Formats: sequence, C-alpha cells, structure tokens
Amino acid sequence: MKIWNKYLLLSLLVVAFTACTDLEEEVFSELTEANFPTTEDQFIAALGATYTSLYPIGQHNSYYSLNGISSDELAIPHRGADWFDGGQWLRVHKHEFGPGEESVLNGWVNLYGGISNCNRVIELFEDLVARGRVEPDVAAGFTAEVKVLRAYFYYWLLDLYGNVPIIESFSNAPQNPANNSRQEVYNFVESQLAENVPLLTQAKDGSTYARFNYWAGKALQTRLYLNAGVYTGTPQWQKALDAANEIINSNLYSLESDYFANFATENAGSNENILVVPYDEAQATGFNIAQMTLHYSSQNTFGLVDQPWNGYCSLADFYNSYDDADLRKGVYGDNSVRGNFHAGPQYAADGSVLTDPSAEPADPDGSGIIFTPDLNELEPNCLRQAGARVGKYEYGGGTGRPDLNNDFVLFRYAGILLDAAECEFRLGNNGAALNLVNQVRSRAGMPDFGAIDADALLAERGREMFFEGTRRPDLIRFEKWGAAWNFKDSHSDDFRKIFPIPAEQINANPNLVQNQGY
Repeated sequence: MKIWNKYLLLSLLVVAFTACTDLEEEVFSELTEANFPTTEDQFIAALGATYTSLYPIGQHNSYYSLNGISSDELAIPHRGADWFDGGQWLRVHKHEFGPGEESVLNGWVNLYGGISNCNRVIELFEDLVARGRVEPDVAAGFTAEVKVLRAYFYYWLLDLYGNVPIIESFSNAPQNPANNSRQEVYNFVESQLAENVPLLTQAKDGSTYARFNYWAGKALQTRLYLNAGVYTGTPQWQKALDAANEIINSNLYSLESDYFANFATENAGSNENILVVPYDEAQATGFNIAQMTLHYSSQNTFGLVDQPWNGYCSLADFYNSYDDADLRKGVYGDNSVRGNFHAGPQYAADGSVLTDPSAEPADPDGSGIIFTPDLNELEPNCLRQAGARVGKYEYGGGTGRPDLNNDFVLFRYAGILLDAAECEFRLGNNGAALNLVNQVRSRAGMPDFGAIDADALLAERGREMFFEGTRRPDLIRFEKWGAAWNFKDSHSDDFRKIFPIPAEQINANPNLVQNQGY
C-alpha cells in the first residue's frame, strides 16, 4: 500500500460532498474533544481528508475535463448514439460554452468543496492551539500545509473562473458571498503561498510523498507567476524563474531516463514527480482515464473488467505535432511500446485483430479497429474507432477493477524545466532557455533545437505536457486561445479565456455577478 494511502485510511475525518449552491457541504465528522489530533502522527492522518478533495481531478466531467476538452489537445466527439451529453462537450471544444454546462458547475463545486474542507481543518487546528491543547510549533507546519493546499484549489478557480469569492472561514462562511476580482484572488493566492510555503518541510521522502512539501509549494508558485500576466496584466517572469530555480538547484529532483516511468502503474518511485494524487485501485479509487478514452473492444486488449466508454481522443493536428521518432509519441499500431497515444490497428491481448461488430457501414476500415488520428467529424456521427486515444498512463489490466493504480501527476521536474526555459526566453536569455528545453528533448530522443522562439516553446510544452492540465493556460498565455484548430473556428472573444460562473450558483446567490460576456 502506498504511504499516503495509509494516511487516508487512518484519517479521522469522514466527509460526504453533495452538489451545492451555497458553497457549503454536508459534513459528517467523527471528531470530538477526546479524539481530535494532538500528536504529529494524528495530525498527518487528519490531513488525509483535505487531500481527498483532489480526487475528482482524475474523473470525467469536472474541472480537469473542462480544462482539457476546451484546448487543442483533446476532444470528446459525438459518436452517433454516444457522447452527445446535451451537446456540452461539443460546445466546450468549440468555445461556445455557457453558464449552464454541467462541467462548469461540477468544477466550481469540486474546488469549493476542497476549500471548505481545508477551511474546516485549518479552523480546528488553530482552535487547538488557541485552547492550549497543542503547542503552536507542532501545529504550524500542518496548518501551513493545508493553507497551501487551499491556495492550490484557489489557483484553479483563479485560472478557470477568474472572479470568485474568497472564503477563509468554515464556521463563519457567508451564506451568499460576493465575487472578488481576479486581481484580488491572485493577490490572495500569492500572499498565502508567500506566508506558508517557507513553513513547509524541505524533506523529500516517504513522509512527504503526495503532500505539499516546500518544493511542491515552489512548483505552485512557479505556475502562479508564470501566468501572472494573464491574471493581472503584469508579467512576473523573474519571480517564476526564481521559484523554478530553487527546485532545479536543490538537486533533489531529476529527469527519469524513461519518460513513461512517471506515469507507470507503479510510479511512486519516480524522482521526477514533485506532487501527485495517490490513487489506489482498491482504497483510493476514481482515476479512470482508461474508461474515458478507450474503445469498447479495448477491454480485450488491456484485460479490463469493465467495458470502456469510447470517448476522449486527441486531435489530428496535435497528434501530428510529434515527430514519428519522438519517444513520447508511441508507435502506430503497437500498444506494446508505451506512448502518449494509442493509434493505428488494435489487437487483443492474444495478438488477434481487434474488431468492432457494430462498426458503421460507412467506416472505410470496416470492422477491424484502427484508431485513425484524423476524426472524420466532431458531430454527429464521428466513427466509433476514430481518434488517437490517450495512452500516457499505463493501463494495468486484469485487476478486477476499472480504476487505475497510477498516481496522477500534478507537478514534475520536466515541467519545471520548461517553465524556467520560458521565463529565460521571455527575459531575453535565449541560450539558457535552449539549454533547458534541450534537456527535455534529449530524453525524448529528439535532436537539440538550434534556436528558440515562442512557437517552438509552445509546441514543445504541448508534446511534453500532454494530458497534464497545462495546455489551456499555455494557449492563453501564448495568445493562441482564439486561434482555429480542429473543429474550432478562430475567434476574438477574450471573455472566453475564463469560464462563466455556473448558472445554478448565480440563481442561488444574489450577490454573485456573472463574468463579463456571459
């Protein structure tokens, strides 16, 4: 069992989340005066309940789906009778989304659920200190850790929705909070990280795995400052570079020789991953990208107990942005070679050709399943086998469960190298930028860039960071968000750089004001 899963199982907190319209959750707590944590081990166990709020990130139809499907790396085509879902994913991909989208509401509720949970634990920790139950120095590091995790949830709200309420209290949370401006939310996240990251442990070992230590906090600061120009109008390249360089110069992290070691079924040993969500196929379930992306018949390829849903796939232009020699791409028609994509002819585990007896008569490939990178159309009758599928995470079959055992990567060293490279480039230090980018390219078996420009940087970030939640903010930061891509026309609607406040929240809270343009 993974170390952090042990903490989750020992957790003293049991929380049930329900869809909410007032930013509050129904909470069931086993905490009493007699059992609230007073020792270090008990504090660690109590932290588990705050980190479980990250689990929706690996599931369909929340903020991670919203973030990815609205970019040029992913789509969920409408395949006849499947995946229409009220047209939500078609609108999201084409940048026609509105306040009524289910994913827009789910993302809001998931993120505020995490914040509410953090606020509850922070308040309880601080109350223990105030009543003399715990020495301040014992609680300080744990309180700081929960505040940094809360800042992470606010970072996502800042990026996705912009003008959101800042709520720091659990017991005194306002019933109908008003929006804060995007600048105010940015200032809050920045100040929370500045105050609390220095209080986090700099240890990098089993005790800090899948938790915010000092280095994970610095990774979050790097990303916040990397996008500061988008959030506030004032770029902060040097601040982003300084935070990234602290991680780089610590020499605690390094590139794995095998890119895919970071995404393997057993990836807890990666020296590249800085922060992960520690999914477990039995005890910490919810990571089900295999179900979300693979064809129904792929059940026979990977020994899956449940039939996949045949949804998420990459777009042809994004898939083709990789050179065929790029080790990250994968080998067309050979799933035995790990790649970011499964593409080409598909085979069952016994080597026989995988077929689809329900293949459309119009499919030029017949019943033999071939994941063609080109989608014949986005809607309404995308072919059942069309689209390269997400293959970044290893699909360990035959477990008896649909959930993956892989830990989901939030921050890793290669991403920090690319963040630093972009900062160096923006500051005019092209030589330093080249050195950093070429470290990443070399691991992928690609020749060094001889020169660097914004387009090359964006493309390399896309190839390296596919399906890691960075593509949408990258496109916005590089001013490519309104560009045309597969099945999406160009537009100049700047208001679509953030999503609307969910209609259900607006209807329930008279103090919320809708984002401009919606």
